[in-house]
Amino acid sequence: MKHSVPCSWIQIRIGDTGFCVTGNTPSTKDSSNYGGGIPYIKPPQLNNKIVSVGDESLSEKGAKLARILPKNSVLISCIGNLGKTALNTVPVAFNQQINAIIPNNAILSKFLFYQAQSTEFRHQLEEKATATTISIVNKSNFEKILVNIAPLNEQKRIVAKIEELFSELDNGIAALKTAREQLKVYRQSVLKHAFEGKLTAKWREDNADKLESSEQFLARIQQEREARYQEQLEDWETAVKEWEINGKKGKKPSKPRKQKIKPIGKSDLDDLFDIPEKWKWVFLSELSEYIVDGIHHTPDYTDSGVPLISAKDIRDFKINFEKARFISDFQHKELIKRCRPRKNSVLLTKSGTIGRVALVDIDFEFSLLESVSNIPILGNLQGRFVMWAVYFQVSTYFGAKNQKGVAIRHLHLEDIRRLPVPLPSYNEQTVFVEKIENIFNRISENEAVIDAELLHAETLRQSILKKAFSGQLVPQDPSDEPASKLLSRIQAKKVFVNTQKTSKSNKRHSVSSH
Repeated sequence: MKHSVPCSWIQIRIGDTGFCVTGNTPSTKDSSNYGGGIPYIKPPQLNNKIVSVGDESLSEKGAKLARILPKNSVLISCIGNLGKTALNTVPVAFNQQINAIIPNNAILSKFLFYQAQSTEFRHQLEEKATATTISIVNKSNFEKILVNIAPLNEQKRIVAKIEELFSELDNGIAALKTAREQLKVYRQSVLKHAFEGKLTAKWREDNADKLESSEQFLARIQQEREARYQEQLEDWETAVKEWEINGKKGKKPSKPRKQKIKPIGKSDLDDLFDIPEKWKWVFLSELSEYIVDGIHHTPDYTDSGVPLISAKDIRDFKINFEKARFISDFQHKELIKRCRPRKNSVLLTKSGTIGRVALVDIDFEFSLLESVSNIPILGNLQGRFVMWAVYFQVSTYFGAKNQKGVAIRHLHLEDIRRLPVPLPSYNEQTVFVEKIENIFNRISENEAVIDAELLHAETLRQSILKKAFSGQLVPQDPSDEPASKLLSRIQAKKVFVNTQKTSKSNKRHSVSSH
């Protein structure tokens, strides 16, 4: 800690504020260790809040193996995601990823609890961490972290002021998060309004004599699909001739399969909402050349090469290449024989967080993992219209019915191929996209403002903590007993406790020797 503190304060090692302990995990093979009434705390529950329950519970036997903390101890994650904290209001057990402080009575638990949330404290944790893949702060290094200690009465004033300011801040954050959720709901309601045909109703009325019938439109799409299949056949025939000229070396090129298109039936319409008369419900497979997903096995990753996009890289209706991993050109050439994303393809995440979408709007080579499906849209369609249709249908209707599995949600390719999509004419699709994206741009602008305010709130929280633990948040009182005297009492108590432990150990040794 580099900032100075008032002369009535002291700076000491956290190990000198009380007793530091590391948790443990009882054997899962012994069922009698689990299922009791003692909360068992793990790092995911350390969210800088006060805790009284755990995701799991232990029996008294299991809790003793894991180590029991008395109430008002401070728990801090010290493996992986460093510096997450909690303060327990009831006795709890905890695992080995957590170091805990059992403060001496001369120091308020909440004073240490809030100080452990500061940027300065986290920086010390990071400096004392060992290992390269996963950060670990062992108990010995943890005890060396420095904390600033105020006189006891000032600790009380500081904690009260922090909680007053944090309460106001948390109310503001809650309001911002509510507004952000409301924007998500608004986006869905806009989509529903649009796909029911209401957003473009005036346009249809003004252009009634220019509207292409759904049958005519689908016929043009089918003609394009047939033309593309003929191109694939010609390419295949050329490849076969080259294979024969080269002495039939290697595997014979596979003949392209003609996609079987099954029109939507009356029974498929039962659960769908009403659409305008000139629109038509179709399966997604009717609008695409083919629908496949990416590689099904773990590839050999490289430091550079061709980006390999997974579900995590599809966010905010865009493809994020910044954190994508790479595969070699050779692997990519093998993969694109089955799945080749191209311009005007819609990408849909089909496992993990399902329903994220993006449109490929650039000519750029990349491959996909199994978690992403590739939906190349035929040229007679507006790609962005299909993208929004897929997003809306998966997230609100079809997706709710087709989330497979428990631990990992998953959509099968056949689910995606049979996704019902409302289809207007091409011209109306163009108007639809223009209108809806104007609205969505305004929503995104509001979301950006909210995100900036949330970031500012966290900055303000850290500013409060920095002032609090450098003696600038509340005024000092000359009549307060200096913190140096607290330290003397803390040290005296630790000596007494250690003497008691030694005495008990000696007695046990004496009894066992007779």
